[in-house]
Amino acid sequence: MDLTLATREIDGKTVIAVGGEIDVYTAPKLRDKLTELVANGVYDIVIDMEAVEFLDSTGLGVLVGGLKKVRAHDGSLQLVLTQDRLLKIFRITGLAKVFVIHESADAALAAS
Repeated sequence: MDLTLATREIDGKTVIAVGGEIDVYTAPKLRDKLTELVANGVYDIVIDMEAVEFLDSTGLGVLVGGLKKVRAHDGSLQLVLTQDRLLKIFRITGLAKVFVIHESADAALAAS
């Protein structure tokens, strides 16, 4: 399974719709996209993970790294996540307290 990334800008925030699996093989693609956005001055990012089917520790590491990158510029990285099996990963690892998690892209965009 491959990783798909679709980026769009809405109301000054950049939304990355991620699909497929975020694992040791595909995570560098997401990391590179986050690095590219931050290098281009994009610091308010929403990662829509509704179509993510699998997430491993490498993927979590990329998300944490992305969060650190945007926070270095007083930015934000928010997640759209509703799937119980993925939410459970965030709860078990304690990352549910680190990331702002929304139920929809609209909710993330409405948040300040």
